[in-house]
Amino acid sequence: MTRVMAQIAMVMNLDKCIGCHTCSVTCKQTWTNRSGVEYVWFNNVETRPGLGYPRRYQDQEKWKGGWQLDRKGRLTLKSGGRLRRLLSIFANPIMPSIQDYYEPWTYDYENLTSAPLSADTPVAPPRSLISNEPMAVRWSANWDDDLGGGPALAARDPVVEKIGDRVRLDFENAFMFYLPRICEHCINPACVAACPSGALYKRSEDGIVLVDQDRCRGWRMCVTGCPYKKVYFNHKTGKAEKCTFCYPRVEVGLPTVCSETCVGRLRYLGVILYDADRVTEAASVPDDRDLYEAQLSLFLDPRDPEVAEAAARSGIPDDWMAAARRSPIHDLIMKYRIALPLHPEYRTMPMVWYVPPLSPVVDALAGSGHDGEDAGNLFGAIETLRIPVEYLAELFTAGDPAPVTASLRRLAAMRAHMRRINLGEEPDPSIAARAGLTGDDIDGMYRLLALARYDERYVIPTAYAAQPGSVEEIGCSLDYDGGPGMTGPFGEASGQPVPVAIENFHSLRQRQTSEDVTHERVNLLNWDGKGVPKGMFPKKEDR
Repeated sequence: MTRVMAQIAMVMNLDKCIGCHTCSVTCKQTWTNRSGVEYVWFNNVETRPGLGYPRRYQDQEKWKGGWQLDRKGRLTLKSGGRLRRLLSIFANPIMPSIQDYYEPWTYDYENLTSAPLSADTPVAPPRSLISNEPMAVRWSANWDDDLGGGPALAARDPVVEKIGDRVRLDFENAFMFYLPRICEHCINPACVAACPSGALYKRSEDGIVLVDQDRCRGWRMCVTGCPYKKVYFNHKTGKAEKCTFCYPRVEVGLPTVCSETCVGRLRYLGVILYDADRVTEAASVPDDRDLYEAQLSLFLDPRDPEVAEAAARSGIPDDWMAAARRSPIHDLIMKYRIALPLHPEYRTMPMVWYVPPLSPVVDALAGSGHDGEDAGNLFGAIETLRIPVEYLAELFTAGDPAPVTASLRRLAAMRAHMRRINLGEEPDPSIAARAGLTGDDIDGMYRLLALARYDERYVIPTAYAAQPGSVEEIGCSLDYDGGPGMTGPFGEASGQPVPVAIENFHSLRQRQTSEDVTHERVNLLNWDGKGVPKGMFPKKEDR
């Protein structure tokens, strides 16, 4: 009997990312703009090829993150079993240091006003936010921004090292792209299995992985266990912290902060169903290259009557099933087969997937004097430009180029098909057929990737408990002294601290999705242009 589970998942279209870091900044301001986590970026944008953040986090021979198969074919943590973790519980050597992230700093602005009179202009020297000592700035979360392919960084990219010296020498002429990263909220999370105190857990209702701050003892085994290095240590509180998938927003149907503020509108959120009873089987396939197809086999069709019956037996509400049927995630992953997982070889079954970038291929063609959007040229370029496909395959399909090539061919077919329509030419059915699609498929892809409205990109059902008359305040996994609590000095609730309550986010959703003018109190520091701030203008009867 199939045990159906529902997961709120994300897909990012890398063809649209412009590397503006707006998602990183808004996430930082919401969740980690406080003492103890100055170096923490729940969302960061990396330039590929590059070292990533923390540096060379993909080198699992060094960091021992994720899962591996033992001699009997069973899943075991790459960092070792319980005995090995127990022996290193007080001194864990396989964990990035602050230098692998970066030592956070501020500037000594007082020096600008207190420096004695001299012939030289005073400066504001950098000072460590950890030790408060003067320091030299040498690295940061986006230090290699826009330097992809440069010999100083590309040569040390673990993915480039796998491909070989030939690629390393020619890669600068191939392409560069941006890779936004958050916690993968995996189906088979290694961080949860590695935690000795059981503080990390995966929520059964929506699949979001969180840290229970009350149970966390700061062993930091989760930092080692996560192969994506998206669990961080707060050196002030002694607790682990990670991306919460903005669950207070998601519970009321709002997208995550990084999705809401994304300039390129490249993020999609929705429900996807999977068979929980087959997770271990899928994660245990012997060949790494089979992991992509193995994870696809876990996902269930919400339109299948048998799946609907199994979901009802598993307690999944009807509105969640309705959201799963409209999910852009299911379409991008299963229907169109253009979204791919990040490093499936870690065997964590990640649930943040990516549409690989096609634009660099188009740019390479245009730079060589060819028509970069002609169907024949595009298909040929994908087949012959083996260097970028190999690199993408190491990122998304454990080195198997076939799924990456198929995804790029579908994206190329959509681009060539829509150009003919925009130029007033007759559609060519052979373009879609060569990519394994139909004309309707291409129209649907184009609608979703280029024209989708807000409510089509974010199909998020409300939390199970959000029933009329039964809404209660919920605790936040980061709601403690100094915690973000999704509020702040410049939020809608600026002034007095406001507890994290689901009512607050229902109100926020109404403000952000309603077209009506609201007449409730508006904080000018975060005024969205709706309504009249109380007390700013005189009432009509007072005029």
